[in-house]
Formats: sequence, C-alpha cells, structure tokens
Amino acid sequence: MSDRRPKLSARSLVGDLVTLDQALYEAVTVTRTPTLDTALRRLSAAADHSKLSFAVAAALVLRGGRPRRAAVLGVAAIGVASASANLLGKKLVRRPRPHRAEDSPFPGRHVPMPQSASFPSGHTASAVAFAAAVGPALPVAALPLGLLACAVGYSRIHTGVHYPGDVVAGALLGTGSAALVAGLAARVVRY
Repeated sequence: MSDRRPKLSARSLVGDLVTLDQALYEAVTVTRTPTLDTALRRLSAAADHSKLSFAVAAALVLRGGRPRRAAVLGVAAIGVASASANLLGKKLVRRPRPHRAEDSPFPGRHVPMPQSASFPSGHTASAVAFAAAVGPALPVAALPLGLLACAVGYSRIHTGVHYPGDVVAGALLGTGSAALVAGLAARVVRY
C-alpha cells in the first residue's frame, strides 16, 4: 500500500497559498458592485499617506488628555508600520502588483497603480497600526477605527492594487507595530 497523500513542504504550502490568494483576488475583480466601487475607490484614495488616520489623530489631539495620548501612540504606530512595510517588506519580498486586464469588466473601481511592490499593503499596515494603538488607549474609538482599518484593507483589494495576502500581511504588520509602540510607551512611563 502506498500513501497517496501529498507531501507537506514549505514550498508546496506557499504555492497553495499563492494560488488561493490569486483566486480570491480574481473573485473580487469579477464581482459587480457599483455602489461599493465608488465608495471604496474614494476610501482607498483618502487613506493615501495615512490622511484619514492623521485627521482622526488631529481631532483627538485637540481634545487633550487621554485622547491626545491615544493619538500620539497611533501616529507613532503608523511610523513604525509604514517604515516596516515600505522600507523593509516591499524591498525584501518584491511581489509584483496584481495584473489588471485592459478589458477589465469594472475599470471605474480602480485607483492608480502604485509603482512600489505589492507585499505587504502599506495602507493596511498603517490603518491597522493606528487603530490597534489608539483602541486600547481610548476604548470608545476601538470599534470604529477597527472597522475603518478593515475597510481600508479591503478597499486595496477591491480597487485592484493588492492581493488579499498583501492585506493580511499588512494587518499583521500593523498589529505588531502597535504592540511594539505600546510596549515601548509602557516602559517609558515606568521610568
């Protein structure tokens, strides 16, 4: 009797994940969602350079006290996440951006294709970092900022500039960045 199960290796696992990632991306690209197309295109553009997060941070700073501290943590987390995604992740992995067919069924949903590598999603990393850093410091903001970060991440897939795996990696990077900033802030406060 021979064992017909495929051998599990890192290479085969990565290959399967890439195949799944591309299939999920393709499923999004062929799904008709005209109302979402406009909203997500605008959201994706508004998240460029963390403009949304910085606007929220500015509003929190004006409130002073605990909201101000939350804003400082959030902005610091954006800095760590953005640097990690753009200066390390994209340069190390160099994954090409998703292919957009010239005859795309829904070209109105696209945003301009960035010139940088696809992996990880810097927009997602920064949005999640901000939400994950602000949330524990200001619990009332946790859910709205978390939902906004999720929407920003999905908007990057929907608008055709990232694969789902890029967004997942960006979210993990953003979470880690927030944890690093929170840990460093806690050490500074103790001393």
